[in-house]
Amino acid sequence: MWIEIINGPNLARIGQREPSIYGTMSMDACLEFLRQHYDSSLRLTYFQSNHEGALLDRLYELHDAGVDGIVLNAGAYTHTSLALADALSAITPPTIEVHISNVYQREPLRQQSLIACACRGSIVGFGLDGYRLAIEALRSPLLLLTDK
Repeated sequence: MWIEIINGPNLARIGQREPSIYGTMSMDACLEFLRQHYDSSLRLTYFQSNHEGALLDRLYELHDAGVDGIVLNAGAYTHTSLALADALSAITPPTIEVHISNVYQREPLRQQSLIACACRGSIVGFGLDGYRLAIEALRSPLLLLTDK
């Protein structure tokens, strides 16, 4: 099974940026943990960009390449990008939306997601463990029994 984690703007700074909200573990350390946690039956890849167009291009590339699932933390684009929502609606791999912080405890703007309706589900507020939880959801045989 092939799953890709995609992070949007400012998420290259996880572990350094606002540690009171996002924690002190880096994304590299998180990825290392995840790759050690799963056996070789999971191909886990990673992509990060601060640019909306690059994220759109990557979603279509993954669709065309046959990725099995996507874990997407679109960062601030979650709340502003109709283009991302449209791309997610146009591709077939199931996508799980992830947010490190509990967006429902933050500013009102962050409590609205334009991409949630195009994702299989959302995981918020569990820190970096949200990425693992999303992978578990994508690997679940029960996911195959539900519609997108």
